[in-house]
Amino acid sequence: MMDMKWIRHSQEAQEELQRVADQKGIALSVEELLKLDDKRRALLLSVEELRQQRNARSEEISLLMRKGSREAAEQTKRLVKTINVRLSGQEAQFREVEAIYQELLLLIPNIVSPDTPVGASDQDNVEVRRVGAPPAFDFEYKDHVALGELHGMIDIPRGVKTAGTRSYYLTGMGALLHRAVQQLAIDMLVEKGFTLMDVPLTVRTEAMQNTAFFPLGQDQAFRIAEEDKWLVGTSEVPLVSYYSGETVDVSQPIRLAAASMCFRSEVGSGGRDVYGLYRVHQFAKVEQVVLCEANVETSERLLQEITANAEELLGKLELPYRVVAVCTGDMSQKTYKQYDIETWMPSRGAYGETHSSSNLLDFQARRSNIRYRDAEGKLRHCHTLNNTAVASPRILIPLLENHQLADGSIRIPKALQPYMNGLERIDPPAAFGPQE
Repeated sequence: MMDMKWIRHSQEAQEELQRVADQKGIALSVEELLKLDDKRRALLLSVEELRQQRNARSEEISLLMRKGSREAAEQTKRLVKTINVRLSGQEAQFREVEAIYQELLLLIPNIVSPDTPVGASDQDNVEVRRVGAPPAFDFEYKDHVALGELHGMIDIPRGVKTAGTRSYYLTGMGALLHRAVQQLAIDMLVEKGFTLMDVPLTVRTEAMQNTAFFPLGQDQAFRIAEEDKWLVGTSEVPLVSYYSGETVDVSQPIRLAAASMCFRSEVGSGGRDVYGLYRVHQFAKVEQVVLCEANVETSERLLQEITANAEELLGKLELPYRVVAVCTGDMSQKTYKQYDIETWMPSRGAYGETHSSSNLLDFQARRSNIRYRDAEGKLRHCHTLNNTAVASPRILIPLLENHQLADGSIRIPKALQPYMNGLERIDPPAAFGPQE
């Protein structure tokens, strides 16, 4: 949410927000919003004036009654009734305009950083750096689904049988790898000073709206029937909401982390992304969230820090990846600046997104009303940032595919071995065939 005073009194701000809304594909007319704001302000003024008139006349009635001027009192009562009729109409009109205004207000996008690329889709994202080289296999390699079936680690057919499309089971070594990468990420973040939290997986509509996942992302969320509750698609929502409505101390940045299950409906996605484990309804994430002072230099430094944390994890997993600057058309409403990290996936013959880092400035904190006192004692809204340290089972795609060997075995990166009981590789079964 942006400051309406800034929008209302700055032609430059109005033009910038309209440009950003258009670039992000948000159906918002800043001009219409300002007209509604003018109308609601005029209606509010009229309502307040009528209330003052009614109150003054009501006091006058009491005074007249005490003086015994019954006829004058009755005449004033009739006037009060007339004022009440007008007031009722004005209040109804104000509520109607206010409701539309609030809906439009929630569509205002965050501004974007000067170095954010302008583009229409992820095809226009700009590569920042590339780390590691994709493996050059001298054998016919398998994709993660084939490897998972070979080793009894992934069972998609039974997942679909049980829970419907985009569902799966991780079994045996698959489940252990799934847990191992999460624990590796947790241990790394805790060592770096992050406070680990176990968070609610269901939240109220207010929490989704305050963290700017609603209204535009509502079609991506699962609602709990007949309740004002939603399954979270990221622990960013409960982590930020932990401080909603509070004044916090950000003399040192607040670093939070959570490992949680996440749920997304994935409406509108299709093509090759539906194959295997790339885009599923249920997954696990280790999330980083940071709250800091409202200083662009500070939040930029922290954006680089949390991005580096994700890169460090990929280094520990010995996976080749690249970092891209996300363009305007591929950004969400709330994002000021974003990096995606894409990891090499042999079966796709391309890099696939596995991590995302975002700086939201004070956009999210304004909605959530999270403030701090600056050096002068003035209350200001914090900056918030977030990053996916690891998301599984998607990370299993490059982990299995890049580390496969010619005999079908899978090498376990050294950093993961302590979490796999010292296992250095996963050997294929001596004999295997279709499961009954």
